[in-house]
Amino acid sequence: MLFSLAIPPVLAGLVALIVKAPSRRALGLLAGAALALTLLLAAMAATFGWNGTIDWGAGLTLTAALTPLSASVAILVPVIALPILVYAAAHEAKDGLKRLIAILLIFSGGMELLVVAGDFLTLFIGWEIVGACSWALIGHDWREAGNPAAGRYAFLATRLGDLGLLAATMAAFAATGALSFAALAEAEMPLITVVAFGVLLSAAAKSGQVPFSPWLFRAMAGLTSVSALLHAATMVAAGAYLLIRLEPWLASVPGFSATAVAVGLITALAGGVVALMQAHAKKLLAASTSAHYGLMFVAVGAGYPGVAALHLIAHAAFKAVLFLAAGMAGERTGSFALERMGFARAMPLIAAFSAVAALALAGVPPLGGAWTKEAVVTAAGHTSAWISAGVMLAGFFSAAYAMRFQGLVFGWPRGVRRVANSHRTETAAIGGLAGLTLLLSLLWIPAVADSLARLLGVELSESGVVEVLLSLFAVALGLALGAVLANHRDIFSRESPLTEWLGLAIAIDAGVVEPMRRLSLTAAKVDDRLIDGARQIVVRLLLHTSRVFAAKDDRLVDGGVRLTAAFAAWLARIGETIGERITDGLPEGSAFLVGLSGRDIRKVQTGLSHHYYALIAAGSMLTILVLLLGL
Repeated sequence: MLFSLAIPPVLAGLVALIVKAPSRRALGLLAGAALALTLLLAAMAATFGWNGTIDWGAGLTLTAALTPLSASVAILVPVIALPILVYAAAHEAKDGLKRLIAILLIFSGGMELLVVAGDFLTLFIGWEIVGACSWALIGHDWREAGNPAAGRYAFLATRLGDLGLLAATMAAFAATGALSFAALAEAEMPLITVVAFGVLLSAAAKSGQVPFSPWLFRAMAGLTSVSALLHAATMVAAGAYLLIRLEPWLASVPGFSATAVAVGLITALAGGVVALMQAHAKKLLAASTSAHYGLMFVAVGAGYPGVAALHLIAHAAFKAVLFLAAGMAGERTGSFALERMGFARAMPLIAAFSAVAALALAGVPPLGGAWTKEAVVTAAGHTSAWISAGVMLAGFFSAAYAMRFQGLVFGWPRGVRRVANSHRTETAAIGGLAGLTLLLSLLWIPAVADSLARLLGVELSESGVVEVLLSLFAVALGLALGAVLANHRDIFSRESPLTEWLGLAIAIDAGVVEPMRRLSLTAAKVDDRLIDGARQIVVRLLLHTSRVFAAKDDRLVDGGVRLTAAFAAWLARIGETIGERITDGLPEGSAFLVGLSGRDIRKVQTGLSHHYYALIAAGSMLTILVLLLGL
């Protein structure tokens, strides 16, 4: 029954592909209906405790199960995807639109399958569906130079991390004889270590953590709606969700928690610096995505997966708003260069929605994003004061780049007039997501937060007053820095090696991509010289052999034919002389003998009876003699 959550979006995606030339309205209604049905099924599944099994065969079974935290993410996916797909149907270019909507729907269905998975096999199927769809979505506008290459880069980067999940799956089966998550409780060292770090590697790649972060910048080649869904509730969220889902079984593995914290904190800080220096609006948000999923890694490593899940939910809402708003501004500008934007007067309503999301990103109370970020600070503090300080520093950067983003994209430059809103559907979609961001502000009410924690089975830790004040002070400093940078539009207006993940992207190109390219070229030359060379030698040998046989054929076969012809001619000449004698002699000899016999027979006919009696007697004696000899 639980597998049914993935069915409506996948079926709707197939219908979108089959239907000939559907209108924007039809595509929007199809996507909205499919995701609304998915949301209803997810709510029912969470309420009634659905599960499901499918017999795969050969002793393997696909299982679907929900925990309170995974149920919340199963509900989150259609909640975020629905307005994004409605926006896409109304806003994106008509050319290829039905293919875009179809893949976005299948993408959402794959994410639902991933979320409800109760074993590694089901997880792996959903994981691969999401990965394949991300490649198709990033390179959707394939006529644009560089988009197909960007899709391949992102696909290969995440596929490299997928090797970790494959290793974890094999290790889990080897350790327990089963693929279910629950069976991990029986796994022992060293195989459980392979499972833990394989999962961590795969999660880091999907969520754009260091050193896999640069692929998120390549993914910005995708359309705005693709970026919004990719970063908010599907592809990038899958990595953090996987850690949240498996943390109960992996937390005790030596080194797992510390590594998760280290990866997350390094990414949160590096992503904050990179986002602050960005000249490209979507890349700023992409770096921010890496940074905030890094905070979720920190929470998981600190032993608070529920806090990570709550921050995932809050982040999904405000990040989707910011991407869609940036898309609206980028379309009006003709590029995503921050220095060329400033549309508060041109799009006041979109600017207001973006401001709500930007303040949530910055961690400004009483917005829900601020509450979940402070929960991460508190969780980190239970591990180490230094880690908590690192999270506060990441919050400082988050506030700075959020303020800079809002100030540059929706500032008030002179000469920009207010225009009528011609994008009602898009505005409604963004407004709905901004409303969800505002709704999460209820988390600041202790009774609401405690009730939600009990419902989701989330463990919350008490935060100290000093800790909260220091964190909010860091946010205030960040807002001030962001405002200063927004007022100086030319600062960080050019891309540099530092804006490409502090040189990490260049290092990867130089240390991995370029050597692999050279290796492939060398392998191609070796193939040409050895493999193709060997083939050419064989071909030449066969040609030489055929020529030798051709010469032998001329001498032997043709010579034999000539000898046969000569022998036949000789026989003909022999037949011409002997044959004529034989053929002519036979009738002539026969005629001669007949004539001779006739003449001799006439001599016997004398007319004398005693001659006839003698002949009869001789004949009788001859007959008797023949009969006697025959006996």
